[in-house]
Amino acid sequence: MSPPSSNEEDDLAAAWGASLEEEPAAGTDSARVLNQAEIDSLLGFDSEVTADNKSGIERIISSGLVSYERLPMLEIVFDRLVRLMSTTLRNFTSDNVEVSIDGITSLRFGDYLNSIPLPAMLAVAKAKEWDNYGLMVVDSAMIYSVVDVLLGGRRGTAAMRIEGRPYTTIERTLVERLISVVLRDVSAAFEPLCPVEFQFERLEVNPRFAAISRLSNACILVKLRVEMEDRGGKVELLLPYATLEPVRELLLQQFMGEKFGRDSIWENHLADELRHTDIALDVVLDEQPLPLSTIVNLKPGDRITLNVGPGAPVRLRCGEVPLFEAVLGRRENRLAVRIERELKRIGSEGVA
Repeated sequence: MSPPSSNEEDDLAAAWGASLEEEPAAGTDSARVLNQAEIDSLLGFDSEVTADNKSGIERIISSGLVSYERLPMLEIVFDRLVRLMSTTLRNFTSDNVEVSIDGITSLRFGDYLNSIPLPAMLAVAKAKEWDNYGLMVVDSAMIYSVVDVLLGGRRGTAAMRIEGRPYTTIERTLVERLISVVLRDVSAAFEPLCPVEFQFERLEVNPRFAAISRLSNACILVKLRVEMEDRGGKVELLLPYATLEPVRELLLQQFMGEKFGRDSIWENHLADELRHTDIALDVVLDEQPLPLSTIVNLKPGDRITLNVGPGAPVRLRCGEVPLFEAVLGRRENRLAVRIERELKRIGSEGVA
């Protein structure tokens, strides 16, 4: 094979130079500035990471997390939350609002803090009865949508997103009102299971200042998508497992009625029948210990002296259970008792 001539080398170099000059020209038409939503999408903030995409090390690390599916009652609670929010947000915004669940996952608190797309508002809420905290995150799209709706923005137009500046006092105040409404719905969603009140404590814009748990602790995350015609956004509720520990036994139930351990229809029927049950009451005048030899030697006609005086109070008992203290008397030709007070039982030993 003969080496290329100088003319062929010049032609080849000219062809390479022409191709290099054409590449930038072809890309100039498609060059444009990306907005924040597209940047978040490219960085993977909006994408769901499935278990199949995890490496072996990640699977080993996350194997210690408790799956929310082991607490089946949570799905019922969050489903009730969606229905409540759909109604309350319609009244709050005077607009058509649709709320849906994007997903319920278990993850570590530190991993979630690192994945929050900023800017966002993080509300720290305290579960009063459980003496622990939860976290609610409102993303920027939801913030601008709420501000636009509450301040009279036109319907059918997407809310404007102004990045690169801190949130104003008006925006924070309107979002706090939204958070208070949602927290009341969260309290109402848990009410059939266990009465609890979620109180709003503070609003943060920096995830580092919203640390309500250790970074390695496991948490439940429910992602709610709120749609208001062409506007909307996401609201995320994070509850550490430590917060749910007081009601863990209730969350393990398979259905709502199981938490009572009974059937309400059968319970009402049983209560009605018990009220019509006949029981025997004994009037106890006196009790005294006697030797067995004395009891064996008793004959008809023997007398036993009672250690009580006339008008002394007597006790009414049902079996071995003392119920009332009464006064013995007579009504017409029959003996009668008048109940004076109810005897309170103290354990199984005695009465008060």
